[in-house]
Amino acid sequence: MTHIAGPYRPEIRHVTLADIGQSLAQGWRDFLAAPGYGLFFGGFYVLIGLGLWWFTRATGQIYWLGIAVFGFPLLGPFAAVGLYEISRRREAGQPLQWREILGVIWRQKNRQLPSLCAIIVLILLFWTFIGHMIFALFLGLSTMTNISSSHEVFLTANGLMMLGVGTLVGGALAALIFAITVTGLPLLLDHEVDFVTAMITSFRSVTENLGAMIPWAMIVAALLFVGMLPGFAGLLVVLPVLGHATWHLYRRVLG
Repeated sequence: MTHIAGPYRPEIRHVTLADIGQSLAQGWRDFLAAPGYGLFFGGFYVLIGLGLWWFTRATGQIYWLGIAVFGFPLLGPFAAVGLYEISRRREAGQPLQWREILGVIWRQKNRQLPSLCAIIVLILLFWTFIGHMIFALFLGLSTMTNISSSHEVFLTANGLMMLGVGTLVGGALAALIFAITVTGLPLLLDHEVDFVTAMITSFRSVTENLGAMIPWAMIVAALLFVGMLPGFAGLLVVLPVLGHATWHLYRRVLG
């Protein structure tokens, strides 16, 4: 175990694939125990997804939907705060009440969590900017009358290169978000620590548990992708289960 320097010193524990499976099982049980709360938080993001889809269809810029969809899961941690609180209350044997759960989320405005959320937003905005730059670099001079009707351009050498580079850059940013939030966000909810300490602790908890954290990141990405396919409706279940499971994984990693 590694001790993190600072006023609060959480112990980074070693976790295995078995811990991942058990955390998912606990997340599923939390969702079934309080489905109304899970559907509420999941529904919020379904509406955001549908809004993004409508906007891109209305403007005719279907390509930018790809950028938005890639960046969309980066906003997941915001909904997770309420889900963490539900799991924490069930774990502690406390009653679930809307006023208390939403109140906890509201009270975060005076703590360190908004600072970490601001970093997530900045990374998302950076991804949007980089996505436009990558498009302009590879396809800016391509001949097409309408990007929504000229899909064949993406099958050209430049188009395939753009898709490859965009995937690598987007994946790197998603991995960064995952590393600084997977235990960082639950830690900020659970303890009074500064957001820098939370990010460093989360990053080190990932690097010291790569054998479990890499599969967990792949599971999260796969489930979010599947959840977005049927009109984002799958996120109604996927997001709550992942949020609850992340809390239980945090407990296993940092205790």
